Amino acid sequence: MTEGVQTSPAFTPRVFSGIQPSGGLTLGNYLGALKRFADSQNSGIQSIYCMVDLHAITVWQDPAKLTRATRELCAGFIASGIDPNKSILFNQSQVPEHAQLAWIFNCVARMGWMKRMTQWKDKAGKNQENASLGLFAYPALMAADILLYHATHVPVGEDQKQHLELTRDIAIKFNNDFGVEFFPITEPVIEGAATRVMSLRDGSKKMSKSDPSDMSRINMTDDADAIASKIRKARTDPDALPSEAKGLEERPEARNLVNIYAALSDQTVDQVLTDVGGKQFSEFKPMLSDLAVAKLSPISTEMARLMEAPDEIDAILRHGATQAREIAAPILAKTYEIVGMVR
Repeated sequence: MTEGVQTSPAFTPRVFSGIQPSGGLTLGNYLGALKRFADSQNSGIQSIYCMVDLHAITVWQDPAKLTRATRELCAGFIASGIDPNKSILFNQSQVPEHAQLAWIFNCVARMGWMKRMTQWKDKAGKNQENASLGLFAYPALMAADILLYHATHVPVGEDQKQHLELTRDIAIKFNNDFGVEFFPITEPVIEGAATRVMSLRDGSKKMSKSDPSDMSRINMTDDADAIASKIRKARTDPDALPSEAKGLEERPEARNLVNIYAALSDQTVDQVLTDVGGKQFSEFKPMLSDLAVAKLSPISTEMARLMEAPDEIDAILRHGATQAREIAAPILAKTYEIVGMVR
């Protein structure tokens, strides 16, 4: 639907991304999102990062656990290097403009578009009649999250590309319906060696906090001993590591561990394999373990400190929400004016 899109007028470059506070940050969240956010915040482009708690309640959440998970996610952002003085950091429900714009986008988006969303099919499955309306309309809220700030770029994982395509479709249809060029056609940002970190027990599956086996993932709250143990026991194959990336093509577990090493060390896969090609996993795993402990232990320590100071976290989120609303409110007001709503 987005083929042949013409370039929108110049918009101020702005990055937006959100993560659900559903509890249990993993290495996948860190390498696929948090580390990239921290690395890019000195680029001079305004960055807005959101704990998307409205998205979290598309399936039922225990209220106390949701509160804790929101704070833990904020702690993870900060401990990973996202500076609230450089980036805007807030939780979605404190900025009511998200829900207000989402309603307008619910009226722009088409049912057929929503039904084609892969995540709707996966999460609702055969039980669609009992799934929440919020789960079905989730992508329209995601579009509102992004376009409420006229975000020009969104860092996304492979599994979110379809939702960003929908965001672009909604922006195009709104602009066409009302004869304006008001919303930007947002570009995805997908990069890095480990944007999709896989399970330590099955290299064909994404690392997930919902996996029954805790050994399948590295949690950002794991201590050094737990990190080392999980890497030591990670599934591999009997062959030596290759000297070039092509040699990893049919070796999902080997590829996953090399990708993780590359992402943690800020190298390409080929650079890593130049150094470790020919080594057995008995040699490579201790190298990966030492690197992971060195990079991740300070993060888990700082997260633990912040979780002991909830007032500090809450103050950061409130301040971020105030900053976010300063950008969002005028954009929503102009949207209402375009639609014809009396203000």
